[in-house]
Amino acid sequence: MKIAVLPGDGIGPEIVAEAVKVLQRLEADGLRLTLEWGAVGGNAYASHGSPLPEATLKLAKAADAVLFGAVGDPRFDTLDRHLRPEQAILGLRKNLGLFANLRPALLYAELASASSLKPEIVAGLDILIVRELTGDIYFGQPRGRRKSPDGAFQGADEAFDTMRYSRPEIERIAEVAFQAARARKAAGHPGKVTSVDKANVLETFQFWKDVVTEVHAQYPDVQLEHMYVDNAAMQLVREPKKFDVIVTGNMFGDILSDEAAMLTGSIGMLPSASLNAERRGLYEPSHGSAPDIAGKGVANPLATILSAAMMLRYSLGEPEAATRIERAVQTVLRQGMRTADIAEPGTRTVGTAAMGDAVVAALG
Repeated sequence: MKIAVLPGDGIGPEIVAEAVKVLQRLEADGLRLTLEWGAVGGNAYASHGSPLPEATLKLAKAADAVLFGAVGDPRFDTLDRHLRPEQAILGLRKNLGLFANLRPALLYAELASASSLKPEIVAGLDILIVRELTGDIYFGQPRGRRKSPDGAFQGADEAFDTMRYSRPEIERIAEVAFQAARARKAAGHPGKVTSVDKANVLETFQFWKDVVTEVHAQYPDVQLEHMYVDNAAMQLVREPKKFDVIVTGNMFGDILSDEAAMLTGSIGMLPSASLNAERRGLYEPSHGSAPDIAGKGVANPLATILSAAMMLRYSLGEPEAATRIERAVQTVLRQGMRTADIAEPGTRTVGTAAMGDAVVAALG
């Protein structure tokens, strides 16, 4: 099984290194993997003149899955947008056909007091956000800005982006959400999909609502409710456990998944998967490159390690290995080990590498 390893910028190399440690431990137990590294993001621009070099894209296309760190570096904020580090992830999504982003928000019992909400509100939280990745305002055409005569951003009269969705885009993401809810129902979850939109204001999301409702007819065993995005944002704070699976568009999903992250104690705990129609995917932590702590050895690698577990489950067909990793993470948390972002009185604060070593040890 070929894995393209793309560490990226900031803390990316540090956290990816710990996930690789875990995968190599599983290799020692007989898991057959081939790991190949590629440059991406700001580091790639510095060395190759592009945030997504052709060699890296070729590597990703040939792989069964991509393990991704993070991109983003303030040194390159003044570049034209198409050259900035963040364009790497957009390019990978487009070229690999990644349309479904799965972001679980799972609160480990050991971290209940680290959540930004009261433990009684979030205890037992286990929800899944399904975010559409290829449409919406991030990719609407035409896109542009009204510039001043010299073409500079400064002094521009206006800027605009268009929001769009096609029927096939909505149908396929709705199917992913309903199938996920069905699988979760078999595991004891409610089996409910909450489709989040802004149909009361935006025609695009009235269309979204109508198409999701049509697709739901094929899944009579799954509940469906519609909710406006502002209400959904409020309910995630007020009563998060009322949700099971949330499906929404690209921009709303971007925002709501980060909000849900804080319910779990730290965004450093949240993995994510971005899948295409063949279930090949890109796996990355939900957080960014965190350049302020890069190189200090204090970043939380657990989201990246858990992303590797998702990779094994969804793209590589190794659910038992995925479960081993998830149980090892829980064991380490039960032992009281914490990185700085989730540290509490009475716990032991460790660095990035030590946390990775602890997970490897917990694998047995």
